[in-house]
Amino acid sequence: MKFACDTGGTFTDLIVEDDDGVLTMYKAATTPKDPVKGVLDALNHAAEYRGENLKTLLSAGSMLIHGTTHAINAIITGNTAKTAFLTTWGHPDILVLREAGRIEPFNFHIPYPAPYVPRALTFEIPERIGSAGEVMLPLDEAAAIDIIKKLKKLKVESVAVCFLWSIAEPDHELRIGALLDKHLPGVPYTLSHRLNPALREYRRASSTAIDASLKPLMTRYLGSLTERLAEAGFKGRTLVLTSQGGMIDAHDLAERPIHAINSGPSMAPIAGRYYAGLDSKLPNIIIADTGGTTYDVSLVRRGRIPKTRETWIGQPYRGHMTGFSSIEIKSIGAGGGSIAHVDEGRVLHVGPESAGAVPGPVSYGTGGTEPTLTDACVVLDYLDPDYFLGGAMQLDVKAARNAIDAKVAKPLGLSTLQAAASVVGVATENMVQAISEITVNQGIDPAEAVLVGGGGGAGLNSVFIARRLGCPQLVIPETGAALSASGATMSDLSSEYRAMFFTTSADWNEKAANAVLRDLEAH
Repeated sequence: MKFACDTGGTFTDLIVEDDDGVLTMYKAATTPKDPVKGVLDALNHAAEYRGENLKTLLSAGSMLIHGTTHAINAIITGNTAKTAFLTTWGHPDILVLREAGRIEPFNFHIPYPAPYVPRALTFEIPERIGSAGEVMLPLDEAAAIDIIKKLKKLKVESVAVCFLWSIAEPDHELRIGALLDKHLPGVPYTLSHRLNPALREYRRASSTAIDASLKPLMTRYLGSLTERLAEAGFKGRTLVLTSQGGMIDAHDLAERPIHAINSGPSMAPIAGRYYAGLDSKLPNIIIADTGGTTYDVSLVRRGRIPKTRETWIGQPYRGHMTGFSSIEIKSIGAGGGSIAHVDEGRVLHVGPESAGAVPGPVSYGTGGTEPTLTDACVVLDYLDPDYFLGGAMQLDVKAARNAIDAKVAKPLGLSTLQAAASVVGVATENMVQAISEITVNQGIDPAEAVLVGGGGGAGLNSVFIARRLGCPQLVIPETGAALSASGATMSDLSSEYRAMFFTTSADWNEKAANAVLRDLEAH
């Protein structure tokens, strides 16, 4: 038996795959303050449905695959570890200057983005390695120790180390690692040449800083997950989904947590490709995963899932680059929990703010006061209020009506039903625009592609979206409400390894190049 669990912003999805290959889907509310509880709640629901206790269910499992938004949420909300950035003397602005790209080069009203690690926590180490690996300036260990002692006084929780050309000669970075072990024991650190041995300093520095900032958080989280699963009776292997569309052991991911940034959404195109292949012969597939907080769009082009090496957290050039490849996904703040509001100009907006799992939509009766897309669908009778979550939860229709009426209908001078329909219409248009953007960029005409609707909100407006785009076919799988979790059961065990070898065609070193390739193959 295999379990696949995807923790979203509103619900935690669980797929249980029996030994005969049958998939069963379950859901539980996500618990943001303790995401592991949401995982255990979903497993408890599965056990109750099967007439078993949790220990019996878990003891029969050989593998649990976990997708999580814990890493990306921590970055977006600023809840990562207090991280210091150590770099080569004279180059403290790597994270500030970035790669100098701009989306709107003539818009001078856009504020300059802040570096991932503040300058106050950026420290220059006297050392310098040249591009050929030669030592241009020996490492000043005394100065390095003084800085490390300063980090201790500042109560730094993690350290990122990125020296120029450490990919050609890593001795200085390795020595800093040894000094950190000695003078700052217990504080995790990331060395750039180990994590991301790639050319271009900004990408390497950015990935190192992001990885280091996530280590304390993800180590605690994954440690808690594996420990509490074991206490509940699970004796199998715990794997975590990666941004590249594969999965690795939880212990390995804790050492390289940057790979968990797009953990959950990366599985939707894998599932979408499989399900579309069963019902459609169209070569191109649009996968739209409607969650409670976000709307994630991805593509399959002629059987292949596009990947990108330009992976940004936030907007390109304004956010932060991960420096690693990932499945290309377009996400917008439009989901079942997206809040509807009318601005001062009497214009209706839906999202990007979300009610999330807490307090949730008004109809949940869990303290939410702002009308959401889910509330609008309840008012329009798109959802059965007595059979939400398979009957585990009842929706408050009256509260949803009152919220839509007070916050949308009256400000716009509409009836309650007209206001609810307007909320659905605006949300649908936002989703259509997200799909249009990614399909046009990839040269795909939506009118020649099949749309796969997934996520708990797939049934709300997928038909409207397909009609608006002109898609000839819409597929909503039986496990579509947990599309990413079902994709996890189809994913491969994989890991990404990198090595750097710098040479020129005029001075080609075939022996050294083959040695690097052999080292990679040895993994």
